[in-house]
Amino acid sequence: MTTPLRQKMIEDMQLRGLADRTQKSYLFAVYQLARHYQKSPDQINEEELRQYFLFLKNDRHASRSTCTINLCGIKFFFQHALGREWKFFEFVRPPKEKKLPVVLSRNEVRRVLGCVHLQHYRVCLTMIYTCGLRLREGTRLQVKDIDSDRKLMHVRCGKGGKDRYVPLPEEALKMLRSHWLTHHNPVWLFPAMRLPSQPVGVRHEVMRVTVMTAIS
Repeated sequence: MTTPLRQKMIEDMQLRGLADRTQKSYLFAVYQLARHYQKSPDQINEEELRQYFLFLKNDRHASRSTCTINLCGIKFFFQHALGREWKFFEFVRPPKEKKLPVVLSRNEVRRVLGCVHLQHYRVCLTMIYTCGLRLREGTRLQVKDIDSDRKLMHVRCGKGGKDRYVPLPEEALKMLRSHWLTHHNPVWLFPAMRLPSQPVGVRHEVMRVTVMTAIS
């Protein structure tokens, strides 16, 4: 059920041009806050908000990314939907983490891809690795995004809603051509198996669980 307050926040986020995934994350952050205190979020005061973030840090041991998305969503709600400019938002910020990225070796990559028995997903993951794509970018590739003559791939609506071109190696192009012949979808390179009019979903457990199992 959508309350007037929730609807106002949704409309405010739409006016700001926030991505759908960002909107869902912000709404969920506010929902968790309200569930924690068992009352409407507009009834929560600044001290309760302070205690909530201490709870996330000290009791839940939430990661920096989790704390950040909660802060951004809750801050958006209170500042834009409610018009509350609390001092709390001026100093609370999860500390930056200086971690090196996880880089898989070639053998580890082969191990991951070797665990994917369905060609549809194996080719998709191979393209994501080969071309340095994010998961959603890879699953939403369209036939028209492939420039065979220039050996380029057009990546649409990447992080920040930005488009870009990435190099497409000859072997990867051959793999895409062979794979497309298995389904002949006029739009998607990786259509959903049960609903070909849509791209394969990033939440498909075959892709997520396989990767986590292979590298664990």
